[in-house]
Amino acid sequence: MDVTEGISHTGFHAGSFSVKDETRAAAEAARRRVRIMSATLHPTLPQPEPVAAPAARLALKTDGTSRGLLDGAWWPRSRDLLSELPALTDVLDPLWGRITRIAVNPEHWPVIPRQVPVHGHIVKVGWFTPEIDPHKLLLLSYGTGRWDLLIIPPETGAESAARLMAAASDYDGPPLTASALIAADEAWECEGGACAVPVSAAVPQQTGPPGRASRLIIGM
Repeated sequence: MDVTEGISHTGFHAGSFSVKDETRAAAEAARRRVRIMSATLHPTLPQPEPVAAPAARLALKTDGTSRGLLDGAWWPRSRDLLSELPALTDVLDPLWGRITRIAVNPEHWPVIPRQVPVHGHIVKVGWFTPEIDPHKLLLLSYGTGRWDLLIIPPETGAESAARLMAAASDYDGPPLTASALIAADEAWECEGGACAVPVSAAVPQQTGPPGRASRLIIGM
């Protein structure tokens, strides 16, 4: 009787262990199937490479004393200041010192952000009318100075933009406001250059001291 009971208990326990093992194996197999299905249904996608923003298109007067109402020209790709100004300051910060404030006339800008995050700092943006020409950008660098750039409309063609950049960044001029330069170039193009004097005629022939480049072209 004792032997029979011992055998019965031994068999019972052995059977219990076998059931538990099979249950665990089945659960593990189910988990593997779920993992495989998840990997199939939701494959890991490659992370997109960051795309660098296009460089700002600029023509700037070189260092040194210069005359005229403008320090150069900027040809933005859109009317979105929030996306355009970081590329502009990336170029100007090393050349002119950290740009801290920018001001525009709101006539041609649908949205004027109060602040724009740029590389390593924040630039404050303001607007003034009628103090600022609608086609001009005013830049301030704390403790360094002020610069005025002609804003070439984004939709301007390449040839017209090149003429305006050359005129605005000439060492000795031109003695025209930003809007006057834009108007002169538009008049020049109204009949294929036959209805007005070209904007380049407003620029004196002298282009700075001998042996010295009068302008710096960037992003073109």
